[in-house]
Amino acid sequence: MSTTASRGTDDNPRADEPEDLHRGLKNRHIQLIALGGAIGTGLFYGAGESISMAGPAVLLCYLVGGAVIFLIMRALGEMSVDTPVSGAFSYYAYRNWGDFPGFFSGWNYWFNYIAVSMAELVVVGAYVQYWFPSVPLWLSSLVFLVLITAINLISVRAYGEFEFWFASIKVLAICAMIVFGLCIILFGWGNGGDPTGINNLWEQGGFMPNGLAGMATAVVVVMFSFGGVELIGITAGEADDPKRSIPKAINQVVYRILIFYAGAIFVMVAIFPWNRLGGNESPFVTIFDRLGIAGAATILNVVVLTAALSAYNSGLYANGRMLYALSRQGNAPKAFSRLNAAGSPWVGVLVSSGVTALAVLLNYVMPGKVFLYVVSVALIAGIFNWSMIMITQMKFRRRLGSDASNLQFRMPLFPIANIAVLIFLAAVAVGMYFNENYRIAVFIGPIWIAILAVAFYFKKKAQGPQEHVLEEERYEAYMH
Repeated sequence: MSTTASRGTDDNPRADEPEDLHRGLKNRHIQLIALGGAIGTGLFYGAGESISMAGPAVLLCYLVGGAVIFLIMRALGEMSVDTPVSGAFSYYAYRNWGDFPGFFSGWNYWFNYIAVSMAELVVVGAYVQYWFPSVPLWLSSLVFLVLITAINLISVRAYGEFEFWFASIKVLAICAMIVFGLCIILFGWGNGGDPTGINNLWEQGGFMPNGLAGMATAVVVVMFSFGGVELIGITAGEADDPKRSIPKAINQVVYRILIFYAGAIFVMVAIFPWNRLGGNESPFVTIFDRLGIAGAATILNVVVLTAALSAYNSGLYANGRMLYALSRQGNAPKAFSRLNAAGSPWVGVLVSSGVTALAVLLNYVMPGKVFLYVVSVALIAGIFNWSMIMITQMKFRRRLGSDASNLQFRMPLFPIANIAVLIFLAAVAVGMYFNENYRIAVFIGPIWIAILAVAFYFKKKAQGPQEHVLEEERYEAYMH
């Protein structure tokens, strides 16, 4: 893609802005962006809920969920390496499936990450209150909303650097926490020299205290934790060498996340009885506080705060790029394709930030009650996204026909893996209905689909067939 200036064509609202996104993300940026999106609130704050449902068996939930996410990522990676563009989900659905799937996929991903971003902002206040109990939840959310928005208006390289260091802090901290936790288990460090051992894995009602039903409900929470890995597909349009960096990022990120999640959860349920974890703070902080390791708990609270900001940073990045891609398709106002001098889609970033600010208002109106609501909405939208990826990849293969043998990064176990993943995701959606905290999203999901269907109908009707064909030609020309 070119980064030359536009000369005031119909496709570019302002002549003084760059035409295309800049390819400024290196492999190390992409690796840490994906980790930053996936290792956030779901692990540091939501882990307590999944542990309360499944007990130590939550480890199995993370392994199964990780395997499913790996297959989804390979399906996305196959298309991203073949056609590395910004707004990947929307473009692939648009090109391989049809107009409405492309419209739906793009807007649903934006909606998904709005909910994820709101969840991250909500818990920021809880982390700040660990040190400053008198600071209102909404005020902390507002301060960090402004800060992260400013970061996303800088060049993509600057964004990548911020996210690289944000994510590096929490990844290193998780590794240190796992090592430190193992020292508590084996040698009793910080516990008066009394090793805790791993008896907590089975002493509090067994390894699977709530049976398969408990594991089934925990999977719902666990799958939210993995949301964000697919951000790799969004970075394809700004990767400087996507055919090398995207496959490497996908293969490495998935097993690293499994190590971080499984390792961290193992340490938590081994050190402390699973049925005594919970509350409104991170279970990581709870454990070290209750063991009397105050210094470690303070450090961990810094880490979980950084993790939330990192995930929100990734979410705002994704939302700005998705609105940019939707605009290029003709599926969103042309203003969203405006870029500033640094190559950032500033209109999309500001609008997404403004919508996310609803979290600040909700934190003010009903503090302490917002998190589960926005998480449930994020999860149902995430299930839609993942399902769209798997179906789109099947249609992508069908369109290629015999040429599929030339693909550089092929998805394994196609198409059996696609079908298995779709069945699993359907089961997660059913599980959400039987979880009181997540049930509301099962009803919001169909309403959201209906809203997008109506919006698409009126868009087509207002646009007319001739203008729609021109939009398609412009978009295809832009992408190629």
